[in-house]
Amino acid sequence: MTKTVLGLFRHGQTDWNIDLRLQGTAEIPLNAFGIAQVETAANHLDLDSWDLVLTSPLGRAKQSAEILLEAAPGKEMLVEPMLIERSFGVGEGMLYSQWHDTYGQLEDIPGAESNSSVIQRSKDLLEHLSTTYSGARILAVSHGALIRYLLSEVSNGEVPPTGERLQNASLHLLRHHGSWTLDAWAPNPLGQAIQGG
Repeated sequence: MTKTVLGLFRHGQTDWNIDLRLQGTAEIPLNAFGIAQVETAANHLDLDSWDLVLTSPLGRAKQSAEILLEAAPGKEMLVEPMLIERSFGVGEGMLYSQWHDTYGQLEDIPGAESNSSVIQRSKDLLEHLSTTYSGARILAVSHGALIRYLLSEVSNGEVPPTGERLQNASLHLLRHHGSWTLDAWAPNPLGQAIQGG
């Protein structure tokens, strides 16, 4: 049975990340620091070792993927719709304190993607990747909330710990060999990977 490797890379920083605003599906570009983050990450990712690069359709993820691919000329970038961030409905653009005071739970924000929907989407994405790209090394550029769900799915809810923020330009590794498991996660940009169970 061939082994499939999935690298989940969170896009670079945006101004809304600094402000702690809900981004969701809003189109917010990388800021200058975010661009520099991804450029630095590109120097550490050994991009030639990845078979393909997938990206969320949102601009900040596509921009991050394009920066990464500058270090690997000729490698193709494919847009994968299931890598899109969780929608937060009318809460998009709100400060975390504002939406929390107004709605209490993300689930209660009008128009937000439900927990059950994003959990199912995470499962569908993992199944799609393991069958469509079996045996490949896949680098997928996505978003904080979705990556959290994917990590939680493969670690039985153990990773990431409650309250642990996944920083921009962080990389997390999953492996499929019969089933998906967590190889390593690094909540900080280019941080030392913490071995998964």
